[in-house]
Amino acid sequence: MKTISHVYDSYGQAKAVVEDLEANGVSHKDITLVANRYVSKAYEDATDATAATTGAGVGAIAGGGAGLLAGLGLLAIPGLGPVVAAGWAAAAAVGAMAGAAGGVAIGGLVDILTTAGESEETAHVYTEAVRRGGTLVSARVADEDAERVRSIFARHNPIDPESRGREYRSGGWKNFDPDADPYRMSQAEIDRIRVRGHL
Repeated sequence: MKTISHVYDSYGQAKAVVEDLEANGVSHKDITLVANRYVSKAYEDATDATAATTGAGVGAIAGGGAGLLAGLGLLAIPGLGPVVAAGWAAAAAVGAMAGAAGGVAIGGLVDILTTAGESEETAHVYTEAVRRGGTLVSARVADEDAERVRSIFARHNPIDPESRGREYRSGGWKNFDPDADPYRMSQAEIDRIRVRGHL
């Protein structure tokens, strides 16, 4: 069994990845999604306008009545603030918060990623990327399916953790800090995400 994880700048990209994974036979029980709540809410608000003209409801935008996206819930995680999450890693994070105090819990998200095989550096970059508005998607798959699933992730243009880490460090960042205040994106950053993908 392998765990494959990537972060996407836009919630819309990540949502498409989840749908693509499920359409290609990956069970929603083996997928997880953790999204910055402010970005996912902006995505819903933006797509609500389209839904109003097509007759689609918010449930359809979020993912309908089946699959991983139907199970999205809101969590408050130290250092990240409110996030929308579903899947096995979200359940593990809830367990970590139940059994730990303060920032130790979301060491949980970094720990979940490292336990799943990511380097500590990549785990910190991915967690910081979620803090700054990104969306994490992970899938647990059989070894023989790993390359096929990696290609599904790749075609949706995930961030490159090495270059993103350099970008963060150029601004003085070192590692994800669970004691930091939740990140508040500027309008310029939101606009940048819109250009890279779509909210």
